[in-house]
Amino acid sequence: MWSQEETTMTDQIQRLAPPSPANPAGAARSRRQNIIVRFNLLFIFVALFVVASITAPQFLTSQNLANLLQQSSLTGIVAIGMTVVILTSGIDLSVGSVAALSGMLVAILIGLGIAWPVAMVLAILSGLVLGGIMGGLSAYLALPAFMVTLAGMQSIRGLTFLTTNGTPTTAEIPIGLRFLGAGSVAGIPVVGLIFVITTVIVGLVLRRTTFGEHVYAVGSNAKAARLSGLPVQRITTAAYVICGGLAALTGVLLTARLTIGQPTAHTGLELDAIAAVVLGGTSLFGGKGGVMGTFIAVLLLSVLRNLFNLMGLSSFFQMLVTGLILIAALIMNYVLDRQTKNA
Repeated sequence: MWSQEETTMTDQIQRLAPPSPANPAGAARSRRQNIIVRFNLLFIFVALFVVASITAPQFLTSQNLANLLQQSSLTGIVAIGMTVVILTSGIDLSVGSVAALSGMLVAILIGLGIAWPVAMVLAILSGLVLGGIMGGLSAYLALPAFMVTLAGMQSIRGLTFLTTNGTPTTAEIPIGLRFLGAGSVAGIPVVGLIFVITTVIVGLVLRRTTFGEHVYAVGSNAKAARLSGLPVQRITTAAYVICGGLAALTGVLLTARLTIGQPTAHTGLELDAIAAVVLGGTSLFGGKGGVMGTFIAVLLLSVLRNLFNLMGLSSFFQMLVTGLILIAALIMNYVLDRQTKNA
């Protein structure tokens, strides 16, 4: 009979030893499910890209691909900022209005003779400030983010109309700013490069910095994060500042492309951004997801709409199918996630 000391040592060795593969088939199935859950959106995107290439021969033309990237990038930049907010378990419905105001502001400032880099910085700064105000109201006063940003969406849009009585603002957009909105490098739209760079930078911040860890912690459990000593209110506010700044950047880029400040621009942008974030796998409850999923989702939705346009399908049909695909993707993610947890 073993002594109590020998038994304890044996138990410790067994706990330290790697578990034996009692069910190799089950382990392999679990690994496959994890791969499907992690990369399912990428698989869908590749399949859709192949279908689009076969169905519409003009889809793979360089001009069409450049247009697709340019059109998706404006929504994508905002969606990256929205991802940060949703990771904190928040929501920002004001991004479309912030983008419209910033686009009008940069046109007005250039029209007043202010150098375009200064005008651009001031316009983006306005987005940072507006994001900070709404994030601060939500974080420090414990107001529902949905209602705060809904009020912001209405009031900021109203301010945009008041600046010029609802009329577009035309300005001689300098060539440097035009290049950012409508230029290209080696056939790749500059705005697309800005989208990619934004995704990489925000992705690195979220995954490689203390601030990023705090964002996930706040979104997972704000109360536990607060008890752990994290500055929950400042982190939440900072997420809205980032989102507001990226929305303002989007507004500036659209004005640079169109050479006009349009007060009605970016209507519905918030819904497109939220759809891309959720489709990309970021949980609306916070603490789960990332910008790479959002990046792929933005491209997927853009390819889908581009394919519909090339096929000459009605915009009403496009709205219906896009909504159904979004619902199907959410259901699939839910089912696969449940299967992985139960495996």
